[in-house]
Amino acid sequence: MLLLPVLAALTVTGAHPLHLLLLGAALAGYPLSYFGLQAVKTGRLRRVRPQLVGYGLATVALATPVLVARPATLAYAPLYAALAAVNVGYARWRRDRSFVNDLAFVAQCGLLGLVVATVAEVPWTSVAGVTVVVLGYLVGTILHVKTMIRERDSVRYRWVSWTYHAVAAVAAVLWASVPVAVLFTVLLARAALLAGRRVTPKRVGLVETACALLVLAAVVL
Repeated sequence: MLLLPVLAALTVTGAHPLHLLLLGAALAGYPLSYFGLQAVKTGRLRRVRPQLVGYGLATVALATPVLVARPATLAYAPLYAALAAVNVGYARWRRDRSFVNDLAFVAQCGLLGLVVATVAEVPWTSVAGVTVVVLGYLVGTILHVKTMIRERDSVRYRWVSWTYHAVAAVAAVLWASVPVAVLFTVLLARAALLAGRRVTPKRVGLVETACALLVLAAVVL
């Protein structure tokens, strides 16, 4: 989820050396967030302190040059803080598997696409289109994966997933490019055919990796 918004945005902005630091900071920040939320959830800070220190130092070391060179990226800090607060709240309530909590994480990933544009010193609107496509895929993925693992027996979740993918496919056909329309039609078919099936998490991951590659191909074309 972290790589896809960044790579999609880079197809529009082009690459800059600072993007490597940004990506590194994001990759270090993910386990930092994970262990931090585990500490909130369990109340056992001491158990994860080494990981928090290690990943925290790595995140700061990688992010600081980006913030110094592109202070405009600080404008995203309030949004990230608000979304992180949602994650903290759900971790405290021990509901970190909830759909809303997953949405907050997806939004954080999607914002990375806008940060990529700011680092490249181009308007964030230049990557708005590809970011919407990526977010559309990621939100659908949350629903779809739940219908195959945690909510496999939930008819309600299946219908929510099918409805979402159908609406997204229609919207893509009406307003997006042909490759994007084809992409969301394929995603609808995948959601309809695989929901509720007993598929191993490994195979689910392989299917979603293939879908992510299709997303990149669609935004490039």
